Amino acid sequence: MIKVQRVYDNIDQDSHTDYILVDRIWPRGISKEKLTGVIWMKDLGPSDDLRKWFSHDEKKWNEFRERYYLEIGNSQNFKDIVNKAKQKNLVLLYASKERNFNNAVALKSFIERNL
Repeated sequence: MIKVQRVYDNIDQDSHTDYILVDRIWPRGISKEKLTGVIWMKDLGPSDDLRKWFSHDEKKWNEFRERYYLEIGNSQNFKDIVNKAKQKNLVLLYASKERNFNNAVALKSFIERNL
């Protein structure tokens, strides 16, 4: 099972789940201590250019997803996270205020498509 959760929400970690921060930039106001046990896979975040171009604009969602998958789809980190998803539950953590149109939501669908 793969879930998506905002990093600023209360995170109740359990031992059967890997919690993975999938943003390229560390979230503002969050200490590393608060995210102890969280794996930071920053290379799974969209490039700065793609992130800035998208700017969480719902109208650009489909094109963003295509461009984002082209950036990460063949990377070792993507293959690694797909393998993790085959073995454990995952929670993909993100910082954006936008809950429906963000890279973690897109990444979740990419992973599920590759299982």
